[in-house]
Amino acid sequence: MKPKNKLNRVLIVGGTHGNEFTGAYLIKKFEQFPEQIHRSSFQTLTLFANPQAFTAGRRYINKDLNRCFLRQNLEDSTLSGYEDLLAQEIDHLFGQNGKNPVDFILDLHSTTANMGLTIIVDNDNPFNLQLAAYLSYVNPSVKVYSSANSGRGDNSLRSLGRFGICIEVGSVPQGVLNADFFLKTEAIIHTVLDYFELYNQGKVPLFSNTLILYKYIEAIDYPRNKDGEIQAMIHPQLQFKDYEPLNPGDPMFLTFDGQIIPYEANSTTYPVFINEAAYYEKGIAMCLTQKHQIII
Repeated sequence: MKPKNKLNRVLIVGGTHGNEFTGAYLIKKFEQFPEQIHRSSFQTLTLFANPQAFTAGRRYINKDLNRCFLRQNLEDSTLSGYEDLLAQEIDHLFGQNGKNPVDFILDLHSTTANMGLTIIVDNDNPFNLQLAAYLSYVNPSVKVYSSANSGRGDNSLRSLGRFGICIEVGSVPQGVLNADFFLKTEAIIHTVLDYFELYNQGKVPLFSNTLILYKYIEAIDYPRNKDGEIQAMIHPQLQFKDYEPLNPGDPMFLTFDGQIIPYEANSTTYPVFINEAAYYEKGIAMCLTQKHQIII
């Protein structure tokens, strides 16, 4: 297979959120042992994205860095916040008109939700989907989540590359280094780099071209009172049930006085990011998805 989009430069990013230690410490490891991510047909770069937030043990300093990459904001010289300026600096270094424009961005994240090994694609780009299909073929425990309908592809760090995906692993508490997920994430990274090497050489092996894809439908907030205060929790039967079917009438929330709030809909969905700690401030209790089998 002759490559249509030969990759020349790949960027691995960790520490986009300062309290997600899996990616942050993998970047530290790769900076110490760069030969581990070296491949002959392309250049592999690393980025420790938000060092101040990491030092502070926080997700961010002023605002979520992974929401700062809208083109209009990257070109706005009046912005002065730490993450806004950091995003502009990253764009100047690695954006398509930057000093070292990258073909592919691999952004490393962890979640407090029970997402296991998840690949997130932000659009329906065939190159990204083909890679995701290959990763789930190599490791059947890998799930693939499409955030395309959420608009996340517009303002995330990985939007700077021609192509890009996110590796999202969990459940991992914030500010904790989990060896199991560290090793599993590292293994996926090496599989990605090996795939790119084969791709550039036109040697990608034949594999199943079917992919199970969980497509974003909508985000669901917690029940709140008129003052915006949360009035219910994720129901115990739903907690840690990411990617499992949520059927009409199934328990969804449990109020503080013990009342069950069921899932009211006409069809089955598959929730992800259930009870993600970082999403409380965003008003998101979970994201609902539809499960699709597609042909790449």
